Amino acid sequence: MASDDVLLFDVSFADLGCGPREQGLFDAWCAANPAPDGRRRVLGRVIKLDRGYPLVCCHLGNLRCEHAVDFIKRNDSLACVGDWVVLALPQGHDMGIICWVLDRKESFCRKDPAERTRVQVLAANIDTIFVVHALGGEALNQRRLERELVVAHESGATPVVLLTKTDLSPDLAADVAAAQETAPGLRVLTVCSKRGEGVEDVRACIPAGSTAVLLGASGVGKSSLVNALVGAERMRTAAVRAGDDRGRHTTVARQLLPIPGGGVIIDTPGIRAVALWENEDGMAAAFPEIEEAAAGCRFRDCSHTSEPGCAVRAAVEAGTIPKRRLESYLILQQEMADTAARQEIRARLDRKAADKGGKAGGSIKYHYNRGRKR
Repeated sequence: MASDDVLLFDVSFADLGCGPREQGLFDAWCAANPAPDGRRRVLGRVIKLDRGYPLVCCHLGNLRCEHAVDFIKRNDSLACVGDWVVLALPQGHDMGIICWVLDRKESFCRKDPAERTRVQVLAANIDTIFVVHALGGEALNQRRLERELVVAHESGATPVVLLTKTDLSPDLAADVAAAQETAPGLRVLTVCSKRGEGVEDVRACIPAGSTAVLLGASGVGKSSLVNALVGAERMRTAAVRAGDDRGRHTTVARQLLPIPGGGVIIDTPGIRAVALWENEDGMAAAFPEIEEAAAGCRFRDCSHTSEPGCAVRAAVEAGTIPKRRLESYLILQQEMADTAARQEIRARLDRKAADKGGKAGGSIKYHYNRGRKR
């Protein structure tokens, strides 16, 4: 085990909130999959993902682990931070082996930026997802916040909007009001980690036995908040840029840390872009006023663009729904439609390849663009 694992992850298995659900899933899987070679199996949780092997915490300590070959063959995605996993500990092997990932509860996912027809799971088994935005310099980016809230709602966890660096805001009341308009019905918390203001409000959202994750761009103060919550300089931070008071990208791994007297929190590298992935439920939750108004549209499949009898456009004209909200909704709906079209093309190409016993010709991008020109 590398020295940085010891210094950064003084984590005990008892800190990780293992309950009857996790133990029951582990026992059931082991009973259904007896080890042919008598390998010892233990329950663990992935606490760090970086460019090396996953770091897993179990009752024996923190172990670097590799995935079993059979697991890789049977699954499209590997273990992610927050996952509860079945570990094999063969004698004479210097690493643990991840045999299986137990069924996840809520998971934070996005469209894979490297492969736009696949999903990428960034954090698993989460109860609360903090959508973090830094204040100061520029107005609150409501469009990005809306996009992030769609993904947050889709995870199944409870979203909380977190406005950091409140000491830099020229008009905190206006920033909070903008966040509340963008996130109707959600809690909006304000934090200044440097002054310690609002940290206890965040801590109260992460009780013992629960897991929270931080979602936000680079430099919004996620690592500083984690340090304030755990009461130690566990996460590296960097000085803000002189030009706009923004922080620099310092977190390079997704990692989980226990909060004294509370649950655990997952810090993630800054996310430059949050692409949507089959987020119909998330859309409905992030835009409740539009979903409510849509029930009064003349046509059930109304697109809210040009159809007669559209109750949503009528609400916009009446001023009960901000025009900007409908514009954001339509942009995100179109993005999801494009993703669905790409998925359908991938499935068609895969079927064609299977029929031919080889690789189908043409890329997804080629077929997608060809279809749009028709």
